Amino acid sequence: MTSSIEHYSVIIVGGGQSGLTMSYFLQQVNLSHLVLEKHSIFHGWKHERWDAFTLVTPNWQCDLPGLPYDGDDPRGFMTGKQTIAWLERFAAKVQAPVKEGVTVNLVTQDDQGKYHITTTDGDYTADQVVVCSGGYHVPVIPRMAERIPASVQQLHSAEYKNAKQLPDGGVLVVGSGQSGAQIAEDLHLQGKKVFLATGNAPRVARFYRGKDVVEWLDDMGYYKMSVKEHSLGENVRNNTNHYVTGRDGGRDIDLRQFALEGMELFGQMTDFDGQNLLFKANLADNLQKADNTFNNINSRIDAWIESQGITTDEGPSQYEPVWQVPLERTQLDLAESGITSIVWCIGFRPDFGWLDAPVFNGQGHPKHDRGVTSQPGLYFLGLPWLHTWGSGRFSGVKQDAEYLCGIIDQYGQQAIEKDELAASA
Repeated sequence: MTSSIEHYSVIIVGGGQSGLTMSYFLQQVNLSHLVLEKHSIFHGWKHERWDAFTLVTPNWQCDLPGLPYDGDDPRGFMTGKQTIAWLERFAAKVQAPVKEGVTVNLVTQDDQGKYHITTTDGDYTADQVVVCSGGYHVPVIPRMAERIPASVQQLHSAEYKNAKQLPDGGVLVVGSGQSGAQIAEDLHLQGKKVFLATGNAPRVARFYRGKDVVEWLDDMGYYKMSVKEHSLGENVRNNTNHYVTGRDGGRDIDLRQFALEGMELFGQMTDFDGQNLLFKANLADNLQKADNTFNNINSRIDAWIESQGITTDEGPSQYEPVWQVPLERTQLDLAESGITSIVWCIGFRPDFGWLDAPVFNGQGHPKHDRGVTSQPGLYFLGLPWLHTWGSGRFSGVKQDAEYLCGIIDQYGQQAIEKDELAASA
């Protein structure tokens, strides 16, 4: 335990890429700071990804300060191990002042504006606090899971590694967002009998008209668009990410194709009645909406290509479904199905219970303007759509951190001037 209270200009909570990026910029302006990390740096990348994980964004979008992507395949997709190695090179470059294995239990602000941070390593104080712990804290597993027989192994996507950790028999994957779709594919490729309960996640092509769709969207300015400029405004933060994969050089994920190959698809899972798994009759709608988004994005790319007078070898095209839903099955007998395991891929919920500040909405998400909250000296970094689409990714955190550093430095200078004025009065 720390014997006396240490004071810093800034305390950073979270030692992932956001926390270390914030440290990089604070070092540039010589602000004293400390990074507090509950586990070890990059814990999520090291321990909460499956073995075959790859980035879904191309490597050229990996651009942390002082260390942009440094490999030989900028249009490829780093594997989990390659991503970790790159992040560790970044950490070695930054040399951030990090204390690992330290849980922050409470953050409060006193009447003079000073922050008090209570941790498992003792108490600290700071003039300002930057929360870089992300928004994915508590794995979501519904209460219905408690009624599923103990003979069925259950785990969350954050715990999944590969098919070998599951018993023989079928596996139910619940959720078809980025993790769910990719884990379903991973199990399918490993020869498991997969049942997939779909959701409303959209999908996107990997490549279109000779180029990665991400590259087209970047050309079109989508990654520079701020949340204020987006047609949905702040509501875009609630959107589910499009499913696609960077595996084996990158490809589409087509759930209809999986169905042709023997994967069994269902609508949204709603309950377990003691015998049957229950689903909504919305499989056809889920698949159609995902395909509509797929085609809509391609159509926007077509319009861009035409407006810019770009010549491509491939012309416009629209996805045509390779499989149609024969019937909507709304229940599945668990015992008869042969399902022996379930992987829950329905996301996480935020948990900022340790932060005593009136800056949260009804869903527990922080309210902010480009990471700046209404409480002086309190900031967030690394959240999805903090400012742009890239804010929660390697492509946008640098710009967000640099912006916040300017705000933090200015706040600190104003505090010094205020103290000097008070002392001379």
